[in-house]
Amino acid sequence: MIFILPGDVDDPELPSGGNVYDRRISRELTALGRPVREVAVDGSWPHPSPAACAALDRALAAAEPGSLVVIDGLVACGVPDVVVPHAARLRLVVLVHMPLADETGAHAELDALERSTLRAASAVVTPSARTAARLVRRHGLPRDRVHVVTPGTDPAPLSSGEELLCVASLTPHKGQDMLVEALAAVADLDWACRLVGPVHRSPAFAARVRDLVARHELTARVTIPGPLTGTALEEAYARAGLLVLPSRSETYGMVVTEALARGIPVLTSVETEALGRAADGTPPGTVVPPGDVDALAGALRSWLTSAGTRSALRRAARSRRDGLLPWTTTARVMDRILFEPEPGARP
Repeated sequence: MIFILPGDVDDPELPSGGNVYDRRISRELTALGRPVREVAVDGSWPHPSPAACAALDRALAAAEPGSLVVIDGLVACGVPDVVVPHAARLRLVVLVHMPLADETGAHAELDALERSTLRAASAVVTPSARTAARLVRRHGLPRDRVHVVTPGTDPAPLSSGEELLCVASLTPHKGQDMLVEALAAVADLDWACRLVGPVHRSPAFAARVRDLVARHELTARVTIPGPLTGTALEEAYARAGLLVLPSRSETYGMVVTEALARGIPVLTSVETEALGRAADGTPPGTVVPPGDVDALAGALRSWLTSAGTRSALRRAARSRRDGLLPWTTTARVMDRILFEPEPGARP
């Protein structure tokens, strides 16, 4: 198996759920005994330079006829002119973490490019059933060629912190601007918040968020440390009492399960599959409408002022923690899709 990845997959300055997913899938399939050869292709995907397109074309051309090639959708979906000519001689599986229109702010042209790539693929894999359904509807894909492989989680210690934590790239669709406005509305209460994530993907938006923090005089209470990984990220989770994910759109939201693995409840504007339910059916968090700053502020006020609300959500989060699936399960599901194709599937 050849796994074609974005060139920044291991860049500590640009961590993302997609990169973590790619890296773990590669590692876990290798542990299952599947030979995986990674090829990282540099480029400003999905808007690559001619040199990046040429590098991707060479990587695909180097694969033997009939080879299984899994390619990250951020690399593949914007360049059907490079990918599609190889589809007839390879078994191409495209891994779509997020539709390009959601990732980039929506362009009809990108939607059309993605459609061409996915229609030529032997199979499409995505992390959530909601995204799978959207891809089927949006691009007219056969439902039996679109598969869901839910991300796994790693065991983690319970958090006993109190801070508010947002872990996401500072980009418009992640909604940190709305979070700052909501925090300003509860500035009369006692809280501290960290906005953790890369700031280089959308510099103008990151600057806007910093400007909002300054304008609302919250610089002493809102910290923007940039991307954190390893021990530094673990420490941020250990200090957290509530994960806030105010996204305008979301496919799965791996940070949700990362928080729940630590017993941290979630306040989100997208009811992702990651949130799930506790064993008794109780949600381990609060969902507000996307784009509704007042609702987000109201939920924050309830969390900050009601000990009963905090206690109930923490109990639900700890119960949900026990039902999270490990990465080994994710890998076994992916293994079946890649190496045990359904009868009648395209070769």
